[in-house]
Amino acid sequence: MTELFDVHIVPILPSDWEEVRSVYIEGIKTGRATFQNEAPSWEDWNEAHLETCRFAAKADGRFFGWIALSPVSSRCCYKGVAEVSIYIRSEGRGHGIGTALMNAVIAASEKQGFWTLQSAIIAENKASRALHKKCGFREIGYHEKIAQMPDGTWHDTILVERRSTAAGR
Repeated sequence: MTELFDVHIVPILPSDWEEVRSVYIEGIKTGRATFQNEAPSWEDWNEAHLETCRFAAKADGRFFGWIALSPVSSRCCYKGVAEVSIYIRSEGRGHGIGTALMNAVIAASEKQGFWTLQSAIIAENKASRALHKKCGFREIGYHEKIAQMPDGTWHDTILVERRSTAAGR
């Protein structure tokens, strides 16, 4: 793995939406990053993700990836649990961007009191599974044939979680 020169991890602002959206669209097109068929509007994306813990990897004025957290429940007992969404542009993969984004969101989430981060990763997405494992997530189970794509293909998801050693103890 080689590092890209001069990558900065920055908070995502509303004005960044078109760059964030373009990375998201690329992930949708892979068929392994999400079950979404199209990128949402800024308003829908903004409402679905926490206002804190949203970061983008930026180099040479361009976004190469983003990460954000979503609440898993509105119930107060789950206030310290969030779901991770992470997307890396194809030419940014293998350069440490995913690790940098994940480390940024882990540090920020612990400062915000999150004790568990979790994801449901499409089983065929080996790169995402490896990234999560590298960053301290463990596989805790799977959902068999949880989603059917428009072409009729069924997919399993692998459930992963990372328990904080700093928050919620």
